[in-house]
Amino acid sequence: MLSKIGLKFLGVCCTLSVIFSGYAQNSSSVYSALGVGEFNYSGLTHNQAMGGLGISYGTGWHANVVNPALTTRNTIFNFQVAFNYDQSNVANGEESSQVDGGGISYIAISLPFKPGKFTSGIGLSQLTSVNYNLQVQSQVDNSDLTASNFLTGTGGISEAYLSFGYLLAKNLSIGFHGSYLFGSSIRNNQLFVFNQNNSEVGNPSEYYERLTVSDVGFKAGAHYQLKVAEKSNLHFGAIYQRLGEVNGTGFAKLAGINQASDPDSDGDLIANNVKGSIYIPELYGFGVSYEKMNKFAIGLEGQYQDFSEFRNFFGDPLNLQSTQKVGLGFQIVPDYLDFDNIFKRATYRFGLEYQRTPYVLNQTEVTDIGINFGTSIPVNQLSLINFAFKAGRRGTLENGLIRETYINFTLGLSLNDNSWFYKRVFE
Repeated sequence: MLSKIGLKFLGVCCTLSVIFSGYAQNSSSVYSALGVGEFNYSGLTHNQAMGGLGISYGTGWHANVVNPALTTRNTIFNFQVAFNYDQSNVANGEESSQVDGGGISYIAISLPFKPGKFTSGIGLSQLTSVNYNLQVQSQVDNSDLTASNFLTGTGGISEAYLSFGYLLAKNLSIGFHGSYLFGSSIRNNQLFVFNQNNSEVGNPSEYYERLTVSDVGFKAGAHYQLKVAEKSNLHFGAIYQRLGEVNGTGFAKLAGINQASDPDSDGDLIANNVKGSIYIPELYGFGVSYEKMNKFAIGLEGQYQDFSEFRNFFGDPLNLQSTQKVGLGFQIVPDYLDFDNIFKRATYRFGLEYQRTPYVLNQTEVTDIGINFGTSIPVNQLSLINFAFKAGRRGTLENGLIRETYINFTLGLSLNDNSWFYKRVFE
C-alpha cells in the first residue's frame, strides 16, 4: 500500500503532467524577433516583484530557480504555479498599437528530503519566448516600388528541470540545476510589392522557418551566509549557466503565400528537417543581500551573458552584444506573528530592473528599464497567494527603432506542507 507521502507525490506528478500538456509560452515583445527570443532572467513571481532578486536571497516559503544552492532554505514541501499577462504599447514615432500575450508562466516543486541539509526540486519554466507581429515597409532600390513585409513569430524554448541543493558546510551551500530543453519557434515573412498606384506587382512570396530544439543544459550555484548580528545576515550568491550547443532540427522554405510550410509544395526548399544546433553563450550572475530576519531584506544583483558569441541554426553570427542586467530588490514584513491580520503578516516587495539587451539596431543599443512591486498574502498558516507587477520601457524612438511601453502582471499560488518529510510523533 502506498504511504501518505507516496500518494501526495503521485498526485503532484499527475497534476504536473496534466498542466505540462497545456503549457504555454508568453511574451509580447517585437524584439523577440531577433536572436533566439526574449530571455527570462527574473525567476518566479516573488523574484519578479523584487527586480529579479534570487541569486543571493531566498526564503523557505518559495522555490528558487534562480540559484539552486538556495533551495536548501526550503525546509517544507512547496508547490508553485503562476499565470502571466503582458501588454505593450508599441510605437515607432508615427503610429502605435497594442499587443499582448499570456499563459502559464511556470510550475515549480521543492522537495526537502533532509530539511536544511539536502533539497531537490522539479518543474517547468520558459527559457526564451518568441511572439511578434510586425509590418515593415521600405522602398525598393532604384525604383518607385514599395515592399511590404509582414513578419510573425511564435514559440520559444522551454525547460523541464531537476535541481539539487546541498549544505556543504556551515552557512555554505551549493546547488545544481539540470535542464531538458525543448520547444519550437516558427518565423514567417510574407513579402508583397506595390507600385505607386498601390497595385500589387509580381507574385508575393513567403519565407517560413521552423526550429525545434531537444537537448540538455545545466546551471550551478553557490550561496554563503555571514552572520553580522543576532538576527541579521549578509548573503552572497553566484550562478553559472551553460547551454552551449543546443541541438535541434530546422526547416526552411521559400514559396508562394501559404505554401512555404508545406515541404511538398512548389518552391525553394532550403532545409528539410536537417539536424544542427544553435549556440547560446554562458550566463554569469552575482549578488549580495542584507537580511533582518522576519523583518526585511534588501539586495543588489547582476547577470551577464555575451551574445556576441551567439550563432543561429544556420551558423550565421548576428549583430548582437553582451547583455547586462542589474536588479535592486527590497521586501518587508510588518508583523509576521500577527495571526489576526493577514495584511500585517503579508510580505511586500519592491524592485528596480535595468537591462542592456543584446539587440543593436542602426548602431543603437536597446535597453530595458522597469519598476516592480508585489506581495505574498497568506491564505492559511503556510500557503500563499503571490502577486507581481512590472511597468517598464524597452527600446527607443531614435534612429528608426521601436519603443515598447509595457506592463506585466503575474498571479501565482504557493502551496506549502510541512508534513511530507518529517516523522510523525502521533498518528
